[in-house]
Amino acid sequence: MSQANYVLWIAQQQPDAEVQQCIRSEGYQLLHTAEVTEIVGLCQDYQPALAFIDCDLPQMALPDLVSLVCRKLPAAQIISMVGNDQSELASDTLQSGAIDYLLKPFFCSQLKTSIRNATAMSRGLKDLVAVSHASRQILQLANRAAQTEASVLILGESGTGKERLAQFIHQASDRADKPFIAVNCAAIPEHMLEAMLFGYNKGAFTGAVNQQIGKFEAANGGTILLDEISELPLALQAKLLRVLQEREVERLGSNSRIKLDIRVIAASNKNLRSQVEQGLFREDLFYRLDVLPLSWPALRERRDDILPLAEFFINKYGNGKYRLSRGAADVMLQYNWPGNVRELENIMQRALVMARGIELQIADLNLPQCHPQAAAICASLLKQSKKDAEFDYILNVLNKFNGHRTRTAQALGVSTRALRYKIAAMREHGVDIDALAS
Repeated sequence: MSQANYVLWIAQQQPDAEVQQCIRSEGYQLLHTAEVTEIVGLCQDYQPALAFIDCDLPQMALPDLVSLVCRKLPAAQIISMVGNDQSELASDTLQSGAIDYLLKPFFCSQLKTSIRNATAMSRGLKDLVAVSHASRQILQLANRAAQTEASVLILGESGTGKERLAQFIHQASDRADKPFIAVNCAAIPEHMLEAMLFGYNKGAFTGAVNQQIGKFEAANGGTILLDEISELPLALQAKLLRVLQEREVERLGSNSRIKLDIRVIAASNKNLRSQVEQGLFREDLFYRLDVLPLSWPALRERRDDILPLAEFFINKYGNGKYRLSRGAADVMLQYNWPGNVRELENIMQRALVMARGIELQIADLNLPQCHPQAAAICASLLKQSKKDAEFDYILNVLNKFNGHRTRTAQALGVSTRALRYKIAAMREHGVDIDALAS
């Protein structure tokens, strides 16, 4: 069955009939185990979307159990179950990767709420890679924000995926089936911004030959993302503040007010508090937006996401036909990614175009050499990669001739003495050739 059909319940006792019925009523089938040794097999065989882990298993500490299931089910949502007096333990499980916790004893209504929140988070996670502890913590906060109607402010460097995080919040909310409209305030000419945001009537200004609804109207019922909001001119900031306060908008050239039912998410790559201090951003607008602030870390601060993201883009653009070599993976982990996820996506697309085989090599990445440390690592790993290829070739020829040194040397076009030096070097690098006949 599909991943979305299973809940893994890890506890000493099978849940009672009421809990089982509650799980079924939410569209899931139950998998129960009280044995830590069975967890890995259940994860592999069924790929459950949700996991509830009780604190009553004596074989392993609850935070360690949560970490284990996180590793085996990176796409699953994990909820711990703890006693009312175990707040510290509950906090530890959140640090280990759980998205939420249930206090025992709990009512079926509380379990249903927990399942629905976790399901909403799973829906929002489509095409969003978040493996690192830092990413999962932000997503926990974002998922909680999604269950409210409060404004959200997302801060982070360019290219970190702020728009994707905003989409996650929208998809995890009750507005998921309503419009999501993203507006890049830095990409629209200043003289067009007001008309673009609020819309206009025919004849409102020169060139307004037709009526046009604005982005706020288009997003009515759903979510609007105001990306790079720090680029809004001060005069327009005042008008935006009124729209947010009154929850209604007027098109240019109209006196009619249109009621808005809308969630507002703002994003910026600048420190808005600092912008306020410099008089570049309205303080009242800042506090209107900064209800639930989220800081999306730079890619270099969540290195556990680098390779899963690379694999995601390889599958997206390469149809699953390619993979990263060990050397390429090592270089990517060491590189500082100044352009964040956007740079990683571009480099993976380029690598797939440049690839000379199904395994992407260091040279295929063509990482910028502006960082001396990364360049040195690239050079070192490239040298090691070539040496590994040479060793593999020698081993293949040795195997072909059943370890006969003279015939191998002849096939390689080297002297037997040179071959002995190569074999000694291979042993120094940990290559096991002693099983071959001499």
